[in-house]
Amino acid sequence: MGTALAAFAGDEQFATLKVGTNVFTKVTVTSTTATDIYFSHSRGMGNAKLKDLEPALQKHFHFDPEKAAARQRQQSQDNALYSKAAREAPAPHIAGQGEPDPTPAVSSQADPIPPHEIHAKSFLHHPAPTLEIEKWLTEAPDTNGKFVLVDFWATWCGPCRQSIPHLNALSNRFKDRLVVIGISDESELAVRRMTEPQIDYAVAIDPQARTERAVGVKGIPHTLLIDPKGIVRFEGMPHYLDERGLAALMEMYGR
Repeated sequence: MGTALAAFAGDEQFATLKVGTNVFTKVTVTSTTATDIYFSHSRGMGNAKLKDLEPALQKHFHFDPEKAAARQRQQSQDNALYSKAAREAPAPHIAGQGEPDPTPAVSSQADPIPPHEIHAKSFLHHPAPTLEIEKWLTEAPDTNGKFVLVDFWATWCGPCRQSIPHLNALSNRFKDRLVVIGISDESELAVRRMTEPQIDYAVAIDPQARTERAVGVKGIPHTLLIDPKGIVRFEGMPHYLDERGLAALMEMYGR
């Protein structure tokens, strides 16, 4: 999970930067994580693994092989958790494609979403934690009187990127009643560098991961659906929330 704070404040300049056999010139380092360095250079933008830098630069950027290995293991675990959940989840209903296959029994008739495992603290039917934002990378959305779907994600997370088209579809389908917000604990540069897939909803960053820690997120992507009164009505990986399930929750809790 992307919870590691940046190890370096950024904006340090180098005439050259050697990464393996590649040499970059006019380099400005914008941020680092436990595993990577992000920078601009004379030909554009770039990033590299800290492990591929020369020893002096590894020391300069506080590279810790054990922390880097732990971060990579966590990323692999996140991907595995998502893949397992995706295999076990019912196929989502997509408007215009007919009726889906019957879904498994739900925990109660009042709950339109099939029961599923989550990898975070549970806030279901309880007040949502305060959303802490360091910077909006899009225009700050107006959430007054609307449902809010918060998605914790990261650019390095393959399953997170796979979920973006689904979240785009929900945002477009329910745009009059729903605000979708993607929040990453990465740097602004890391998020802006990702152009595919395109995100059509609000995006924010909080490198301090304040809300992420409050929710106790242990695997991403992780989403919370918050009703207009501030109560969580869904939690889990976003593919569990299809259009029909979301519409049912909005009907139940939007009055």
